Amino acid sequence: MSGAIRYCDRCQLIKPDRCHHCSVCDKCILKMDHHCPWVNNCVGFSNYKFFLLFLAYSLLYCLFIAATDLQYFIRFWTNGLPDTQAKFHIMFLFFAAAMFSVSLSSLFGYHCWLVSKNKSTLEAFRNPVFRHGTDKNGFSLGFSKNMRQVFGDEKKYWLLPVFSSQGDGCSFPTCLVNQDPEQPSTPAGLNSTAKNPENHQFPAKPLRESQSHLLLDSQTWTESSTNPGKGKAGMSNPALTMENET
Repeated sequence: MSGAIRYCDRCQLIKPDRCHHCSVCDKCILKMDHHCPWVNNCVGFSNYKFFLLFLAYSLLYCLFIAATDLQYFIRFWTNGLPDTQAKFHIMFLFFAAAMFSVSLSSLFGYHCWLVSKNKSTLEAFRNPVFRHGTDKNGFSLGFSKNMRQVFGDEKKYWLLPVFSSQGDGCSFPTCLVNQDPEQPSTPAGLNSTAKNPENHQFPAKPLRESQSHLLLDSQTWTESSTNPGKGKAGMSNPALTMENET
């Protein structure tokens, strides 16, 4: 993200973007979210969708138990149940289901918000660092694309415990709202290539100063116009070189 190579001293491996070392599992986890003691494992890129489905299924199950046990819970307080030990089991079951429903609903809602923002729990507390600085929404691509990052393109697999997340866990697309302040604006002469549909389309990303100094040198353009062969060999911009060859 910041352009620097991140290295893990414990694993002695290069850490990709959004990868963190878990002290409990003692290994690096791709797109690590947190270490969950309930599942006794780390939640990251490979199982984040399964963790969300686990929360959703557990919440629905607790709500179902609380709803079906409510009538017997009311009868317990109105002395409508027989005086046996089973009535205490009914009371405990309702309280347990109700409390788990409240805790799971808050946890599931929080992770749904993280998915909509394309964040992890670690990134929510510590903003990721990019070349232009910290950006809390650097990985956000919009609500629809953020959902597809976790659940995949085919909606028929969203509610099934099947791995369908996008990417490889090592590289992630970022939004193009904030650009590197070190990069100058694109020369005006390059805009004509984007208007011509016959030419190759290249990303509208500003060139760095080291790559665009030849484009801004009027003497270089004069020499290139008089000697086309020399101009192709001297260009440092591969996009213009490919365009001239075609």
